[in-house]
Amino acid sequence: MANGSEGPRRRWAYIGSFTEAGGAGLTVAEVDAVTGALRPVHTTDAVVNPSYLALSPGGDVLYAVSETDEGAVAAFSLADPARPALLGPPVPVRGDGPTHLATAGPWLLTANYGSGSVSALPVRMGGALGAPSAVFPHQGGGPVPDRQAGPHAHAVVPDPSGRWLLATDLGTDSVWIYGTDPVTGAPGPHGEARLRPGSGPRHLVFHPRGDRAYVLNELEPTVTVCRWDGAAGTLEPLGETRVVPAGTEGPTYPSAPVISADGRFLWAANRGHDSVATLSLDPAGDELVLLGTVGCGGHWPRDLAAGPDGRVLYVANERSGDVTWFAVDPDTGIPARTGSTVIAAASCVVFA
Repeated sequence: MANGSEGPRRRWAYIGSFTEAGGAGLTVAEVDAVTGALRPVHTTDAVVNPSYLALSPGGDVLYAVSETDEGAVAAFSLADPARPALLGPPVPVRGDGPTHLATAGPWLLTANYGSGSVSALPVRMGGALGAPSAVFPHQGGGPVPDRQAGPHAHAVVPDPSGRWLLATDLGTDSVWIYGTDPVTGAPGPHGEARLRPGSGPRHLVFHPRGDRAYVLNELEPTVTVCRWDGAAGTLEPLGETRVVPAGTEGPTYPSAPVISADGRFLWAANRGHDSVATLSLDPAGDELVLLGTVGCGGHWPRDLAAGPDGRVLYVANERSGDVTWFAVDPDTGIPARTGSTVIAAASCVVFA
């Protein structure tokens, strides 16, 4: 990918926001190589509510959901990384309220919260998108009537091998597993792993070793440790750990997890509690211990992301309208706030 200048490579952050809540849409920011500070340089409102973003494997295309009742997804060329350019109009996903997306070979998958489904769209030459070739509806519900009357797919994440895709569903208290065709790469249903009723799975990350997955739950402030079998495509829950201290008052709705590259620490953003939790992992990855929480630097942390070198964490604080960054202590894993920038209705941060 072109870097837009000569000399040392410049690093870029792409920040999504809710345009219907006053956000600019897609914001491009330059990343300071020393401090990790973000300097916004460009915005575009070409897509309504680009609340979640993902890069193509080669880093030359940026994909964005359009989180609306009639959901869509858009592709941006990063030929000029400071000024993303739409590769055609947004493509309807045939699902309501897409909240997350990921690439898998020649396909792009969206998790559609409103309709409780996963859509698969072909990626064309150059990164543009075709209409969905398949939409996979989830089925079921859970014991929390106002949140689990039906399925609500919230995230879709490839496993480390690239053979499988795991879709967390807040409404069904489960993780839906999709296999990929070995020839075409096309996804298809494979199985469902059930978690504790009422937990409300929202997002997940894999251990760097690839044999454990950590599911962050929204309806209860916990993370579920799971054993992942990448040969069979099966997920087995092993236990749960709270991501806020015991005795915490008021509702807490965890949003996004991040795991360190060495597998020693897991961080989780907590809305309501407005904090970032730090948990330590044992060598096996089975035991998590909550080390503590720090303030998120704003209000309603919707997303949490690690910077390019893993030394800095970034929090997209949706309701206070900022992205705040934290230097991570390499020994303790505890983050310390070092700066922020104003981004109205911020919802997601990714790095190229």
